[in-house]
Amino acid sequence: MLKTQDTLFLAIDIQEKLVKMIGENNSCSKNCEKLLQTAEILNIPTIVTEQYPKGLGKTINTIQKANKNSKYYEKKTFSAYSNLEIRNEIEKSKKQQIVISGIETHICVLQTVLELKSEGYEIYLVKDACGSRKQENHNTAIERLKFSGITITDTETTLFELIRSSEHKNFKEVQSLIK
Repeated sequence: MLKTQDTLFLAIDIQEKLVKMIGENNSCSKNCEKLLQTAEILNIPTIVTEQYPKGLGKTINTIQKANKNSKYYEKKTFSAYSNLEIRNEIEKSKKQQIVISGIETHICVLQTVLELKSEGYEIYLVKDACGSRKQENHNTAIERLKFSGITITDTETTLFELIRSSEHKNFKEVQSLIK
């Protein structure tokens, strides 16, 4: 079960060209935005990655505005954890539970998740905050990760698991994100 004090959010490559490739109707970026807003409300550290931004564009504006405390890192490796700066930031956080969202599920997200798992982290992959150009690729990656022992979850479940109770001091603020 997610514990606020032991959680870090990792948003992978929610960039201009990639968001356009997966389609406007995909809920990935909107759900990622909700996750990052919740992380800011609950003071959970957040890392946002950008895969080769010169070619794929910057992180989309709504994601940039969702959490003013996010730390941004450029990368060229598909796995975010293979990037030394990102690896150091994750290790420095001392968090063991990592909530992951991003694009593309079957490439950068998958490789990051598998590498983090191999290093002993507890991963929560937010399925409806991830996307790929082809739905088949997204589905295949989700199945592979599920059979690899990764916890597959969704945005709403993640938000309410973190606050645990309607008596939480931030309940109404978090609840308003899903209405």
